Amino acid sequence: MQTWDVMRQDDLGNTFHVASHDSRISALAQVLVMESGVKHRQMYWVDGPPGPVVRTNRDLYLVFLHLGQEARAASWSLSAFLRALWKVSAPLSDQAQLEPDDVAAMFRAASTTPPADFDPAWSGKDLSLPGDEPDGYADWERVLLSQIADLEDFLIAPPGPQARFGVDAPRPPGSGARATPARWYNFDPATYLECAVAGSLGGWDAADGARVPLPAAPGEAPARSYVRTITTMTWDDLSRIAVCGQVYE
Repeated sequence: MQTWDVMRQDDLGNTFHVASHDSRISALAQVLVMESGVKHRQMYWVDGPPGPVVRTNRDLYLVFLHLGQEARAASWSLSAFLRALWKVSAPLSDQAQLEPDDVAAMFRAASTTPPADFDPAWSGKDLSLPGDEPDGYADWERVLLSQIADLEDFLIAPPGPQARFGVDAPRPPGSGARATPARWYNFDPATYLECAVAGSLGGWDAADGARVPLPAAPGEAPARSYVRTITTMTWDDLSRIAVCGQVYE
């Protein structure tokens, strides 16, 4: 069985073994969790067979689908998940392009670390995008914080039983401009994560049980999304993934 080891080097140059994982994604996720914690001078990395593990949109879809199922079982709120995601994305902020394994690890890390506290200043902050489309980590951060602020507003004015048909975020007087649409359809991590990838990258299969496509004609195979290779991703891609998590059905 293949294993991936998380290693640590302290500020004196000493190297230590931290943990072993049977998944490269889990090992990378642990590194992100440790790097996003209290500031330190130590360095962490993963030793083991090289990637990538996530090679296609189908691979990434399955990672997100399983993470959503775990989050549902753990009763995570979407706000808590997004605040954790914002926290663990910071160590990668200086990278213009991300490997799909790093993206999968970032979302995995968000499901294993305590979320950042909500900052009330986010609600009144101008989080609008400087341009027409998201561009870079700063805009990814604006998108996430906009969604987190919306979800905080929903605590005061809950979406109600018609939420699955779509409802606008309250955005009360004093709210700052936000980078995301006001319309929301998905309010839990499982639905958000599945729709995030299905809407932006595809990769789903009717056999997964998460999507209900139109019935296939007699003799035809069940519907599925096309599968394509993914080599690199950008923060712009992740911003679009996040918006699909909010509005895709």
